[in-house]
Amino acid sequence: MQFHPTILRDVWTILLEPARDDRGFFARTFCAEEFAAHGLETNYPQHSISFSVHSGTVRGMHYQREPHSEAKLVRCVKGAIWDVIIDIRPESPTYRQWQGFELSSMNGRQLYIPKGFAHGFQTLSNDVEVNYLISEPYAPDSATGIRYDDPALGINWPLAITEISEKDLNWPNFAA
Repeated sequence: MQFHPTILRDVWTILLEPARDDRGFFARTFCAEEFAAHGLETNYPQHSISFSVHSGTVRGMHYQREPHSEAKLVRCVKGAIWDVIIDIRPESPTYRQWQGFELSSMNGRQLYIPKGFAHGFQTLSNDVEVNYLISEPYAPDSATGIRYDDPALGINWPLAITEISEKDLNWPNFAA
């Protein structure tokens, strides 16, 4: 795996290094030893998957409040997404900044999201599957979010939004 820092503090893109042959390829998507060597979370008691039918679907911007804040390792295993994160750590030099990343089944890119970030994505194709490794169990009383279209953040979604949940439409703006 190749670890690449991003413009947001403590966020990494991780590229797979496939070993290819006539059958296809084999690649590691996680190695506790390599993650620890980069100072990243190595314990993921929850593994989740999301499936979205339509291109243009938005999911997010989600996070869990303390004491249930979570680190995530996100990988698109079918199709493609525009994955967006927002630094919501007041002490961070990149506080209130966002960054987007294209993750796809073809580019082999994963996104490591540390604790203290809101996370969401937009599907860039139909029939998208996204896998998550999550460092904390889901805690419904700590689950919350930020509006995907908060004008103060100015997130640039690449496609017209075709699907979004009622819950995601009702999150407050970040300043609220």
